[in-house]
Amino acid sequence: MADDSTTKPGWGELLRSLRQKKTVYMLLFGFAAGLPYSLVLGTLYAWLSEAKVDLETMGVFSLIGLAYAFKFLWSPALDRLDLPLLKRLGHRKQWIVTAQILIGICLITLSLLDPKSQLGLFSLLAGLVAFSSATQDVVIDAWRVDVADEVATIDILSTIYQMGYRLAALAGGALALIVAARIGWPETYAIFGATIFVIGLAGIRAPDARRTTDQIEAASEELNALRLPGQLTPQVRKRAFAAIGTLWGVALALVLIFMVRSLNSDAEARNQSVEWITQQGPIILLATIVIPGMIAAWLVHQQKTGRNVLSEPTPATSAGERAIDFGYRALVLPLTEIIGRLGSAAILVIALILTYRICDAIWGSFAYPFYLGELQYTNDEVAVASKFFGVGALLVGLAIGGALLTLIGRMAALTFGALIAALTNLLYADLAIGGARMQAVADASGFTWIVSNLGGDARLAKLMITIAGENLAVGIAGAAFVAYLSSIVAKGYSAVQYALLSSLALLVGTLGRAPLGQLIEELGYYTVFLITTAIGGVAVVLCLMEWARQRRLGLADQNAPPPEVEFA
Repeated sequence: MADDSTTKPGWGELLRSLRQKKTVYMLLFGFAAGLPYSLVLGTLYAWLSEAKVDLETMGVFSLIGLAYAFKFLWSPALDRLDLPLLKRLGHRKQWIVTAQILIGICLITLSLLDPKSQLGLFSLLAGLVAFSSATQDVVIDAWRVDVADEVATIDILSTIYQMGYRLAALAGGALALIVAARIGWPETYAIFGATIFVIGLAGIRAPDARRTTDQIEAASEELNALRLPGQLTPQVRKRAFAAIGTLWGVALALVLIFMVRSLNSDAEARNQSVEWITQQGPIILLATIVIPGMIAAWLVHQQKTGRNVLSEPTPATSAGERAIDFGYRALVLPLTEIIGRLGSAAILVIALILTYRICDAIWGSFAYPFYLGELQYTNDEVAVASKFFGVGALLVGLAIGGALLTLIGRMAALTFGALIAALTNLLYADLAIGGARMQAVADASGFTWIVSNLGGDARLAKLMITIAGENLAVGIAGAAFVAYLSSIVAKGYSAVQYALLSSLALLVGTLGRAPLGQLIEELGYYTVFLITTAIGGVAVVLCLMEWARQRRLGLADQNAPPPEVEFA
């Protein structure tokens, strides 16, 4: 978690820092981290919309975003395993360079395919991009911590990373739309693929930090602590790790099987997303959250009651036992800690996390089809409204959210954020039936006059003010949500717990995209926006319940400093 005492570096300090090799590579790595996310989970749907791919298929396609939701599963292995022949590049660099080169190759190959007639291979490559992108995100975060020193401090590197990431979001969003309108989508993706490929090659020369003896010894001591008296027996931990790992694997496999079957069939056969989410969705939630939570609660009970615990030190006798200890320490122990600390309140907390970001998470994949297909705006208009003006509104929202945390407290800000994030769906509902109300707001506020004098028109002003309203709400809700997540993680497990909880925040929204596409096809955008507003109301109710719980415990007005996070 972030330290209260740290201050953000000024612009002069940042510019001077770019003379250093580490900060230059941090800027490149930040750009390489932000670009794939923007290209495969945002802009790609503009290409699919232009290629006349139906919304139901886009909903299924969007499940590739689960790579980011499940990245905590393989992140521990990235710290322990080396790639054959590439270990000499460095502990972190071997993964960063490999991921970036693979992303570049996949994007270039993607540019050679027709998304409508070759959808199966197209989705496979996009999925590989998402997987590689999620992988490099994990390793770049670790690289940033490893190479920081007195000159290239962690604050400077983190800020430079944010700059690179934001530049990539603009490049992969606004610039991609503008370029594609002039040279075509295949050529645009080939250019961006080549860009990341070159960054990957350049990364071979980046500095890297090797694991020190102290780090290796500290990691070994953490594992040895699991074998001391009072800890659960190796047999119990082994079974728990195997059970939870299997459950998470089953959940991921169900999604992958559904995607492969759907995207390799004809459009009519794909028209089963609602049935699938109804049948398989509860199983996925059980396997991902409910049953692992119950296992963690059982482990906590065993240790509290002294059952199945060691009475004397039991050192590991093989590499296999050490590997199981590592997996348990990395994935299961953070879960048992938070379940043990929250007790029965964990049910409310997890339900809130699952639903809080659902409105913007579920809607994101259909933004471009809505703007470009349904409303018939041009690429340039969407680039200006969504990426340039919209990003500015998001940053303002984040600033307002940060201020509200201080002025009214964390839980009040969290509840307010959930409420306005839900209500802004009504702005889009109005837009879906002509946008008369949003046009009236734009006219009455003078915004239409400003846009018209800058070369736009009333219709563009209407879109811009709608997007601004939503992005302000998302920014406020996002700032409050980060602070809330930060307040419920434990210091000793903050990185893993935060990654796990933030991944859960994406889960329901990502799963919901598949049936949402079918619902839009069947009911239309207007009705679906009313439905998403109602879904957002669930988060508001849960926020009120959590607020009441924290007030009883005297926690509601305490604020925790947020860790480094990304708003995509």
